[in-house]
Amino acid sequence: MLNYRHLHYFWVVTKEGGFARAAERLDMAVQTISAQVRELEKSLGHQLLKPSGRGVALTEAGQAAFVRAEEIFHLGQGIADEVREAASGKVARLTVGLSDGISKLAAHALLQPVLATPQLRLMCHEGEFEQLLAELALHHLDVVLAGQAAPRNPNLRLTSERLIQSSVDWYGPAALATKAARDSFPRSLGSLPVLLPTGHSALRSTLDHWFVMQGVRPRIVGEFEDSALLAVFAARGLGVFPVSQLGAGDVGLMRGLRLLGRCEDVKEEIHAICSRRGQHHPLVQQVIASAH
Repeated sequence: MLNYRHLHYFWVVTKEGGFARAAERLDMAVQTISAQVRELEKSLGHQLLKPSGRGVALTEAGQAAFVRAEEIFHLGQGIADEVREAASGKVARLTVGLSDGISKLAAHALLQPVLATPQLRLMCHEGEFEQLLAELALHHLDVVLAGQAAPRNPNLRLTSERLIQSSVDWYGPAALATKAARDSFPRSLGSLPVLLPTGHSALRSTLDHWFVMQGVRPRIVGEFEDSALLAVFAARGLGVFPVSQLGAGDVGLMRGLRLLGRCEDVKEEIHAICSRRGQHHPLVQQVIASAH
């Protein structure tokens, strides 16, 4: 077992730049702290600190240990506040995983019904699909919003529910929208700079197939994992882009973007994936009910 008290002394010594300043901060004897850090080095099997002038510096092994120590004690500093909030019963926590590739604008629209919840503490984590499912199975997340259902795996004990299946609209800055008006949609996309989601998105493969079926060869000038970032670059004139109708409400908040046309044959899906515990979370239930 790692001795976290020893790790804390090492962390403070590193933060303060030396044993003397660490001893002053901790109100302890220098010899005591030095001995504890040596015990940590012995247990890990590597030297973590080396002399540097009047202080100390990290070795390569020490740098790796310090990065993790920073994460550990940064999280630890928030425990008191979180315990106090939980004991008061006033904080409504919702931890959501957002899979790479789904429209963040659509995800915002789906979460909109719970955003006015009193004392809401919303935590959103973005990541790869498989990684988020693992976090969900460990109960680190309450729900995952993804462009696909959870795979059949009895060991994970996850359930999926499709929240939306939305047609896709195309938007662009006013100057490009005016140019697009000269040609009929979607043929106009062949003469415009196009911004697309990356291959992480389930929507991307659908769009690629749709381009082939329409006989359109798009001039792709940018690919983005984050749909909100994609919309920002489009609003600054980089190109035209697709977004689900559900997310188009947020696009309207960006000045200068205009509707070019609609792909009725292209749909974006978003699924809510929950563990058994997450199914009973009142805010998760509210998100699912509002989507329906």
